[in-house]
Order: sequence, then structure tokens, then C-alpha cells
Amino acid sequence: MIKNITLVAAARPNFMKIAPIVHELSKHSDFTYTLVHTGQHFDHKMSDTFFNQLNIPEPDINLNIGGGSHAYQTGMVMIKFEEYLLKNKTDLVIVVGDVNSTVACCISAKKCNIPVAHVEAGLRSFDRKMPEEINRILTDSISDILYTPSLDGDEQLLKEGIPKEKIVFVGNIMIDTLLKQAPAAEKISLNSLIKNPSKPYCLVTLHRPSNVDNINAFKNILEAINHISKELNIVWPIHPRSKKNAKSFGLWDSIQSNIECINPLGYHEMMHLVSKSKCVITDSGGLQEETTVLNIPCITVRENTERPITITEGTNSLAGTSKDDILKVYSNIENKRINSAPKYWDGKTAQRIVSHLRDYLN
Repeated sequence: MIKNITLVAAARPNFMKIAPIVHELSKHSDFTYTLVHTGQHFDHKMSDTFFNQLNIPEPDINLNIGGGSHAYQTGMVMIKFEEYLLKNKTDLVIVVGDVNSTVACCISAKKCNIPVAHVEAGLRSFDRKMPEEINRILTDSISDILYTPSLDGDEQLLKEGIPKEKIVFVGNIMIDTLLKQAPAAEKISLNSLIKNPSKPYCLVTLHRPSNVDNINAFKNILEAINHISKELNIVWPIHPRSKKNAKSFGLWDSIQSNIECINPLGYHEMMHLVSKSKCVITDSGGLQEETTVLNIPCITVRENTERPITITEGTNSLAGTSKDDILKVYSNIENKRINSAPKYWDGKTAQRIVSHLRDYLN
């Protein structure tokens, strides 16, 4: 009997995690799938070009939730996703990551007695002030299958009392997309992206509210980046939120004088820029993983990370947000090169997921 899988995504990073599963499910005649976009994050760059780059169809369903508070988004996604489930036969729901839509769709599915698989289970920052941490804990606590990206995720879930039989170590789904798209990313011309492609550069990305909504944190990070700009060119595909706040905080002039700010990029363009960089300064979770596989030193300007394996087995260093700490980490970046990526970060995670699902649903 053909099984219908509903795949849930809410923003660009979610689709990068969903894409390999779409490709793998498409290879098997005993599966069909429906791709649901909750619309939690409206993104003008979520266009035909983006879906073409990932080689996936546009979503079958868009719930069009839009912005709003955490409670509003979570509640509206629950309501609209339940309406969808009640009208459409679904054998299993797959949620990814840790956004509000992840936990909302998980709850709605469970209330409809539909099993849920969580991809990227077991990740913890141990900071419950982060909304994403609440989403991770709640989603993992009620999901039927917990697909972990690394073995420390298995250990954490067991500590939380999750039955061992629910936990399946499959590897990092983001790396499936990274490795599959690497040939296309390599074809991008660096000349088309930045002004001085012959000079070594540091790539910067900042978007988290704890960094860019806080003038003191933002100012400290910028002071460190401006200091590094004496040695390396700084390239920053700047997030609209960061640009808006930099202007309102009176920091924009210092950014423009020392940093090459460019518009947000497509996936191929961004990965090309990462792969050719001397190092990366970021507050992104995904970039901590991607730089590890690309063997690019990464400085994470956060107080914690839900991806500690990128520190213990990868190229990532946790620096906090003080100027001195960031510069201390920067002075030691070349020692963060590695010989091999963590186990199962090999581009075959989607294969392992679908293989497990065939046994689980039959």
C-alpha cells in the first residue's frame, strides 16, 4: 500500500533540510508526499530560483500564516494544519528543525493520532530563554521517531527519558543538500559576488535578535569585526533586520567604511562564498555545520550552541559577543582545521531516513 508522507517547512533553512527527503521519497513507488509550507516566515527570495536550485517543486500547500508573536504563529499553524490533516489522508508527518511551525505541526498531528518524525532531534543549547530551545524540547517529547544528526543527540534524548527504540541516528540532513549542490555552487564566479575576489576575506552573517536587537552586543561584535578588517576583507550579506538596526543604532557609518555589505544571496552563491573564505563569523546554526564539512574555521558569536559537535569534532569556536573574546578566538582560527567530518555527515542521511520509514510504516 502506498504511504503518504506530509513534509512540513516554514522558512528557507527548512526547505534545505526537506529537499533531500523529497529527492529520496521520489525514488520509491511505495511513497507519495505532500509538501506543506506554513508561511511562518515570508521571504521574497523564496522564489522560483530558490526551488530550482534545490531541484524541488514549489509547496503543494501554503498555510500563509505570516508574521506575529510566537503565540500567534504557533496557534494559527496548529489550527490551519489541523484543518489540512482532517481533509487529507496522511500516514506520517515529518517536521524539521526548531521553528514555531515545527512544534505546532507536531502537536496538531499527534492530536489527530498521526505519527510524527522529527529530523534534527536531540539538539540542545541548554538555554530556555531561546524560543527554539522550547520548540526542540516539546517536539522531541511527543514525536514518535527522533532522527538525530549526531550521537550526542542520542545521548541527550536518553537523558531526557525518551525510549531508545524511538531514537534513530541518521546523520546531518543539511549536509545532504550541501554535498549535492556543491558542483553547482563551485561554478559560481567569485567575481560576480564581491569586489575584490583576489584578496582573502572573512564572511560575516548576523541575524539573531540577541545580537542585532541589542545595541551593546551589536556594537561589541562590530568593533571586533572592524579590528579584523585590518587583516582581512570583510564581506557581509546583510540581513534586512541587521541593516535596519545598524542604522537606528547609529552604527551604519562604521559598517560602510570597513565592510563590503552585499544583498542576501541564493544558496549556491552563499555556499560558494563560504567555501572560498578565510573564516566565517556568524550566529547561524546551519553555518556552524556547513563550515565544518567545508573545513572553514568558524567563529560563532553566541553564548551557547545547540550544535556542540561542531566544536568538539569540527571547525567551530564559540566566542560569545565581547570584542576581546572574539579577537582571542580569531587569533587561533587556523588551529580549527580538521581531517574529517563527524560520522554520517556524508550526504546519505535522507537514504537512511527513508529506509527506516519503509520498515516503520509497513
